[in-house]
Amino acid sequence: MRIVSLTPSATEIVHALGLGDDLVGRTHACDFPTEVADVPIVTVSDPDQPGRTLDAALLAKLEPDLVLTDGSEDHPLVDYGEVSSVVGGLDRDITLVALAPHTVEGILNSVPTVGAYTAAAFEAVGLIEMLRERLATIDTGFGPETRRVVIIDSLDPLRAAGRWVPEMVRHAGGWELLGREGEPSSATSWDQVREVDPQVLVLALRDADAAGAEAALEQQPLPAWFDELPAVRDGEFFAVDGRGLFSRPSPRVVEGIAVLAELCYPEIFAGAGPVEAWRPLAPVGIAGDSRADGPASHP
Repeated sequence: MRIVSLTPSATEIVHALGLGDDLVGRTHACDFPTEVADVPIVTVSDPDQPGRTLDAALLAKLEPDLVLTDGSEDHPLVDYGEVSSVVGGLDRDITLVALAPHTVEGILNSVPTVGAYTAAAFEAVGLIEMLRERLATIDTGFGPETRRVVIIDSLDPLRAAGRWVPEMVRHAGGWELLGREGEPSSATSWDQVREVDPQVLVLALRDADAAGAEAALEQQPLPAWFDELPAVRDGEFFAVDGRGLFSRPSPRVVEGIAVLAELCYPEIFAGAGPVEAWRPLAPVGIAGDSRADGPASHP
């Protein structure tokens, strides 16, 4: 089977099912696992509008049997209507499958969906069993205490994470104070963060890994009282790999949950998350920084 993936999460599922050799096309954002670097990119810059469009000529040349795309309305790399139109116009019998999970359960269910369309149903069952076992280990690993958490997925403008991320927090033994399960990310402000007073504050920027999130924070205006936030002051302020483990509805969200469990309960889950998936953020020293002049920019 010849597969083209138009969303990074589907690319990851294809590889997790052992179908990497069947992948003949991907988007510019499909960067995991590293083996996909040699797969042709079928998305190109659109001079008439922001974002990317499909290279219809290349797509036709690749002769796919299956095209996996993003059916959600949350920042799709290529508009579903365009994908449907281009695929429908090709002189070939192509199966188009749109994945649009909004919950952790929906993400897990995407695996057997891809498995069913690729004759990898057996492999999908095995992968799902492994993921559910990993999740159950985390779910049952902490006590009755619930830690108050805020996850920020965008700094400019400032936004609280939504969709499956608040659910990830719940699986890790936390309570997301600003985001809402199943709903899009929402505009917020540093004043609102201070008002809800999280015990754990996490930067999970959708387009950055942990190091990139830390670098992005250094470029942002922050309120003069930022270092006085209890989470910042007490060393409960972290950057995580938002791009790889949080923003993509792929099997790796389970590893993202492990990271959150490690941050919320280090005495129980130390080392649970992948290496380099998170880093502590020290107080930014804002008292002596020019960024201390005035409040943070709000959306």
